[in-house]
Amino acid sequence: MALLTSLLPLNPALAHGGVAFEEDVCLINIGFLQAHFTLYQPLTSGSEEFCEDIPEVGESIFVLDYLHEFLREMPVDFRIIRDVTEIGVYANWDDVRSIPDLNAVTEFYQAPTIVREGVFKVSHPFSAKGSFIGIVTAQHPTEEKGYQAVFHFQVGGADYGTIPYFVAAILALQLLYWVSSGGFKRKTRKE
Repeated sequence: MALLTSLLPLNPALAHGGVAFEEDVCLINIGFLQAHFTLYQPLTSGSEEFCEDIPEVGESIFVLDYLHEFLREMPVDFRIIRDVTEIGVYANWDDVRSIPDLNAVTEFYQAPTIVREGVFKVSHPFSAKGSFIGIVTAQHPTEEKGYQAVFHFQVGGADYGTIPYFVAAILALQLLYWVSSGGFKRKTRKE
């Protein structure tokens, strides 16, 4: 069991790319800039807030509450792509740039918008479960600089990937060891 837990990410920031859970608040790092990041599913979960994965298929609202005033001056766009490369929680900006046709795998795109109020909101109705990657890009208002956040999320429940197979293999090996070492015979003789 210790081996299994050592393979899992320990830091929430590592587990979901640009989104980190700190002191009861989800933060997204867009380069050096930060925003509170919240997900809602008002039709199925009311006002319950989500930080990483979306539990149900359906209407989902993504909210970025800017923590840096500078973001209010920057055009910010938001894209959701299907995780066709199956990179998952390890996705980063280089992975996104390496996709030959980003539009072909795009599930949703909000064009760059300047939000002077400091609260960026988008809504998207997911029609199927799956693994997705969110991409937030903020463009510097006067220079040719862009800042990105890339984060993985699941829609319709968590995807445990190969972990169940790994656990099953460990249990099968343990059972095989128990039978081959005579543990099974000893147990059945005592009864």
